Amino acid sequence: MSTLREYLAQKRGAIRTNRANRTGDPVQIRPAATVSIEGRSGIRRIRIRDFQILSDATPALAGYNLGPGAAELQMGVLGACLTHLVLIVAADMEIPLDAVDVDVWADQDAESSVPRFDHVPGVPHDIGYTLRIESTASAAEIARVHEAVEKVCPILNLLANPQTITGTLELNGAAVPTLTADVPGDPATT
Repeated sequence: MSTLREYLAQKRGAIRTNRANRTGDPVQIRPAATVSIEGRSGIRRIRIRDFQILSDATPALAGYNLGPGAAELQMGVLGACLTHLVLIVAADMEIPLDAVDVDVWADQDAESSVPRFDHVPGVPHDIGYTLRIESTASAAEIARVHEAVEKVCPILNLLANPQTITGTLELNGAAVPTLTADVPGDPATT
């Protein structure tokens, strides 16, 4: 079995080849996923490229606990992005790594969807992580890696900075116009 250091050499080669092949113009990519709800189980099947992930609720929310919930998946996505960027940055800086792992968490209030608790934040908040690195590099070198990772990690920065999200709605294959009238129970209109 190869070591993380051997993989970093491979990663460094890929990074340098990628940079050498760039034309100078930004390369636009479009991460995308399709999610559908399965019949009686209510599980959400997430399809990304040729991969599938199941998302489910706990039994307390009529789920079958067949997969992580959306907030848990988001914490996993953040952890995956952080650790991937550690690999990229360390490979590029030629910093040796022997092991990398991260714990990611957030607080979320389960009662936020209950009307009498509408003052409770419904979104995961107070997100945090602990990144653990084993390396023969100095603390200063690893601190430089961490600083660079926090600067460029797309998912960390997505969560840390306000975003614009646009959405459309279709009903039976036809676009549904945006409502402009007051919607009963809509916090924005009450």
